[in-house]
Amino acid sequence: MAVIASRQNARYKALRALAEDPRRHGMALADGIHLVSVCLERKAALSQLLISETGTRNREISALLKRASDTERLTLSDTLYREITGISSPVGIAAVIDIPPPENGPLPGDAVLLDAVQDAGNVGAILRTAAAAGIRDVLLGPGCAGAWSMRVLRAAQGAHFSLAIREQADLSVALAESAALSIATVASGGVDVYDVDLAGPVLWLLGNEGAGLSAPLVAAAGMRARIPLAGGTESLNVAAAAAIVLFEMRRQRLKAKEPAQGGLPG
Repeated sequence: MAVIASRQNARYKALRALAEDPRRHGMALADGIHLVSVCLERKAALSQLLISETGTRNREISALLKRASDTERLTLSDTLYREITGISSPVGIAAVIDIPPPENGPLPGDAVLLDAVQDAGNVGAILRTAAAAGIRDVLLGPGCAGAWSMRVLRAAQGAHFSLAIREQADLSVALAESAALSIATVASGGVDVYDVDLAGPVLWLLGNEGAGLSAPLVAAAGMRARIPLAGGTESLNVAAAAAIVLFEMRRQRLKAKEPAQGGLPG
């Protein structure tokens, strides 16, 4: 295959624009062998595969290309591939995928609502945790890192394809439209999360890395909950906090399904 090596190439320019603003173009770049493999397994809408010049000699990449033999592929020089992906030592394969249209209407059950979570690594980790905890719906309010940016996709490791993601969502409206218990996670002043009955549907509100949740969202939530921390510490990373509260909910629900144990032998 011919190798694209010029920055003046129209296809390279289009790919750079897509990488910089996926939502505007309705497409995203899923970079790396694992993510491309997940895209193929989950039958994501692939429009192109990008391969670096070095990547053409990688056996795992060659195997992926055979699985996607009907998909158009472009080969880029290593330099241009690095510029598009932003990785200094990329493996050398990426998929151009369509971003699924967001769902509308009230949330049907459990959901995670993010308020101005700006770090792409945190957003991706929360998406990954939400999928692992059995959550389907994730809403990103204004100020959040773009859910379909390459950094978020890498951090989420394929979780996107198990989730219904809504970006630029009005979190206050989502709270008002749902009958689920809404819980604002706070650093102090709330109920101990381990004392909350999480059997029913829950909307979890998680806030900005520095400022936390906005005051209007805290006020609109049905209750506030905190994670009990050791003395001398003030707060947790938002992705760590998400993992704790979501898996406390999952623990309670799994525990409720267990048969009663103990008692005296008959």
